[in-house]
Amino acid sequence: MARVALVTGGTRGIGAAIAKALLAEGHKVAATYGGNDEAAAAFTAETGIKTYKWSVADYDQCAEGIAKVEADLGPVDILVNNAGITRDAPFHKITRDQWNEVIDTNLSGVFNMCHPVWGGMRSRNFGRIITISSINGQKGQFAQANYAAAKAGDLGFTKSLAQEGARAGITVNAICPGYINTEMMSTIPEKVMNDVILPQIPVGRLGEASEIARCVTFLASDDAAFVTGSTITANGGQYMV
Repeated sequence: MARVALVTGGTRGIGAAIAKALLAEGHKVAATYGGNDEAAAAFTAETGIKTYKWSVADYDQCAEGIAKVEADLGPVDILVNNAGITRDAPFHKITRDQWNEVIDTNLSGVFNMCHPVWGGMRSRNFGRIITISSINGQKGQFAQANYAAAKAGDLGFTKSLAQEGARAGITVNAICPGYINTEMMSTIPEKVMNDVILPQIPVGRLGEASEIARCVTFLASDDAAFVTGSTITANGGQYMV
C-alpha cells in the first residue's frame, strides 16, 4: 500500500538510498536536508523526490517542516530518522559544543521528528518509525563518546516508544549499520581501510547503502507489522549481538 514517507538527511549517502528505495516501493517520499543545497537540488533532479531544508535539532523547524510536507503530500505514515552528524574528539579534548551539537542532532533530533507525527499516527492507527542508529551505539568507539551516547540513546528511545505505539498500530524499530560504502568512507586512506577497517569485518567488505535501504523497506512494510522495538544489526558480522 502506498503511503507518505519522510526521510531525514535523505539527499545523500544512506538517506538517499533509503528515499529511493521507498519511492521504488510506490510510496510518496519527501526528504529533508540540513545545508547542502546543491546536493539536494541534484537529488531532486535525479529522483523527482521533493526536498525540504531544516535542522532536525530545532523542534519548531521540525514541526513547521512536517506540517509543510503533510500539506504537500498527506499525513506522514513512515518516518525514517536518518539525519546525523559527527564531531569526533578524544574525551579529554572534546568541547561542550561538540557534545551538544551531536546530542541535539542525533538524539534530540529523533524526538523532534517523532513528536509532531505521533498524534496523527495514533489517530490513524498506523505508523512506521525507523531510526538509523549505529554499530558504535552498540559497542562504543574511541573519540566518539558524544556520537556513541546519542546512538545508544536512540535504541532506548526506540524500545520505549515501541511499547507505547504497539496497541495503536505503530511499530518503532532501529537499524545499526556498520561501515557502509558512502562518500564519507571514500576519504579514508587505502592503507587504513585495508589494514585496519576491513580486517574487523568478517564478510571482508564494506556494506552498501542499498543494503541498509532494504532493511528499511522491510520495516516500513505491512509484512513487518509484528516487528517492533527491534534492532537490525547490519554490520557484516563486525559486532554480533
